[in-house]
Amino acid sequence: MRAIRLERFEPLHSIAVTRQMEAEASAALPDHTLMARAGLAVAKLARAIAPHARCIWVACGPGNNGGDGLVAARHLHEWANAAGGTMQVVVTHWQGTTPHGQQLPPDARWALGLAQEAGVVFAEHPPEHVDLAIDALFGIGRSRPPEGEGAHWLQRLHQSAAPVLCVDVPSGLNADTGVMANLLGSAGAWPGMPLGPRHTLSLLTLKPGLFTAQGRDHAGRVWLDDLGCSPLPPTAWLAGRAPPAASRPLASHKGSHGDVAVIGGQDMAVSGVGMTGAALLAARAALHGGAGRVFVGLLAPDATAAALTWDPVCPELMFRRTALLLDPDFLHSSTVVAGCGGGTPVGDLVPTLLAGAPRLVLDADALNAVAKHPEWHASFEARARRGWVTVLTPHPLEAARLLGLDTTAVMIDRLAAAQALSERFQALCVLKGSGTIVAAPGRTPLINPTGNAALATAGTGDVLAGWLGSALAAPRLSGEDSWDRVAAAVHQHGWLADRWTSGRSGETLSASRLASQVMPVA
Repeated sequence: MRAIRLERFEPLHSIAVTRQMEAEASAALPDHTLMARAGLAVAKLARAIAPHARCIWVACGPGNNGGDGLVAARHLHEWANAAGGTMQVVVTHWQGTTPHGQQLPPDARWALGLAQEAGVVFAEHPPEHVDLAIDALFGIGRSRPPEGEGAHWLQRLHQSAAPVLCVDVPSGLNADTGVMANLLGSAGAWPGMPLGPRHTLSLLTLKPGLFTAQGRDHAGRVWLDDLGCSPLPPTAWLAGRAPPAASRPLASHKGSHGDVAVIGGQDMAVSGVGMTGAALLAARAALHGGAGRVFVGLLAPDATAAALTWDPVCPELMFRRTALLLDPDFLHSSTVVAGCGGGTPVGDLVPTLLAGAPRLVLDADALNAVAKHPEWHASFEARARRGWVTVLTPHPLEAARLLGLDTTAVMIDRLAAAQALSERFQALCVLKGSGTIVAAPGRTPLINPTGNAALATAGTGDVLAGWLGSALAAPRLSGEDSWDRVAAAVHQHGWLADRWTSGRSGETLSASRLASQVMPVA
């Protein structure tokens, strides 16, 4: 058993693959071995989380997840008796105070018999005060809302200020998608995040849903016990931190580190709505991200110059009329970041960029323009055939527009949505949100584990787009290099927010502050 560290790459396995591994391991091992190992692991972790607990509540459901809880309860009960202490272990079981095994799976029936023989206490209701609760109600196979006492127990677990240890997954969490079910059924949805500390011991495999969508809030700190089984190929990867990049040669110059052109930032004169700041944030991020030169093309009315011609915060940025940045030779030698605050005018430029920029990051209004023009899809396919790099950076609403869906459909399965976008546009897709997904055609997707609600403020996505531009600007990158550098920029973007919230009290992480913290991709 080990805690999952967010700087390490970890394989993630879907429900279907986990079930396959479970079946193969069960066939090769003596009866009940997996449940015996799982329950013992839960008990050991429970004791480590709350070594001085005086009362532990174990909520057990009808399947093998409940069986794991029964094994854990038996061990905790026996250890308490052997130590001569006063710790109490109380089990609430879906069958009541005198559960029977007729409706249980074979492993759970075995676990129930041993728990009853050991004298484990079965109660009708949870204890009033607990020092630790173990959620062993529903595992990866549960799809229906609970009824009766099960619903009340789940609400009690959710609202517990005491630590809660979830067995395999938090009850009601879809292990593939990270979507939390309406666990109260007709009574309504859960009231927000869990109240107290949360731990999840993922058994046999790590599940993707623990690290994206609502999974991160409900799982808390994640642990893994592989139960001594060898894994199958992963469904996805938890993206760790890339190793440090090699030092830049002393004899390098600004041209050695590539040019980035940021095209966006609609001028106030276009429609009365100014979005210049978005382009500046992206450009500053590209500059701090290590690009040799960063050019800014603001979108002004036809044949006029933008009102802003320099950035007093970053005077190193070089402003140009957009027409100059669309020169074919310049496009071919630069990395282009388009769409940040671009408004409707940026849509007119997207076909030119698709046809002429070998390294292209499309964000915000550029994505909205693509969604309105399905006839442009052929240009994305042509780029892929030429080996050109295209990066799409949608948030869920933009992803929904690109896929012709609604936002709810995207959020129901973020992994599937990111993969669908990457395949449809033959591009690298960065689907932003809690547990950002990085996907590309024919590749196992990544789930980024860093970042927090501090990034939920205007402009942080523009910073990411500019950072991705600088990550791709290094000359002579291979396709594999591009994938690695995009993943690293996404990881570091979230890591900066994590470092900020852990190290600074009371200061909001604005996008401009975030941009000032950007560093070359490592």
